[in-house]
Amino acid sequence: MNITLHNLGRRFNQEWIFRGIDYSFVSNNKYAILGPNGSGKSTLIKVITGQLTPSEGSISYADTEEEIHAEDIYRHVSIAAPYIELIEEYTLSELLDFHFKFKAYLPNFNKEKVIALLNMGKSLNKGLKYYSSGMKQRVKLVLACCSDSKILFLDEPTSNMDLEGEQWYLNLVAQTHIDHRVVIIGSNQQKEYEFCNEIIRITDYK
Repeated sequence: MNITLHNLGRRFNQEWIFRGIDYSFVSNNKYAILGPNGSGKSTLIKVITGQLTPSEGSISYADTEEEIHAEDIYRHVSIAAPYIELIEEYTLSELLDFHFKFKAYLPNFNKEKVIALLNMGKSLNKGLKYYSSGMKQRVKLVLACCSDSKILFLDEPTSNMDLEGEQWYLNLVAQTHIDHRVVIIGSNQQKEYEFCNEIIRITDYK
């Protein structure tokens, strides 16, 4: 999977959030999009995933040299982010069943293994609205990481997590690594992206 940004820019009203980004993301690499709060990291991720349209420039997607149309990229993407909401009326069991109707599990993963990763067997039939913010963040991360997607976006992945949760996150990323995946982390905390081998600084594109 390749994602190529061509002179990409996005603005709100007359203010440019970023512009002039020429960059390529390729399979089996891990990327960190870095910048302080409010610098445009999440906006860039939303543009790449098709949630926002660019104000200038374009994005091309290709899988084994076959072009993927922008309107179909969602089929290949998994994302965990503060602005992605869980269906809180569901129990954890119901949410897993619902989510994995639309996304296949990673090879060698199933519902039981996901529940074991979460270590939430006792809360399996509890409504998500009763979960703590840290528990909800773990659920978001598991849904994204354990889906068989070619592009994985994790925006501020340790939000609402304590030190134990932060180590759990690093273990989750390691356990769900697959060779053909592009991993993109939006962050301003080194502990969240220490495993990344490419860095993009959003402040370089102001």
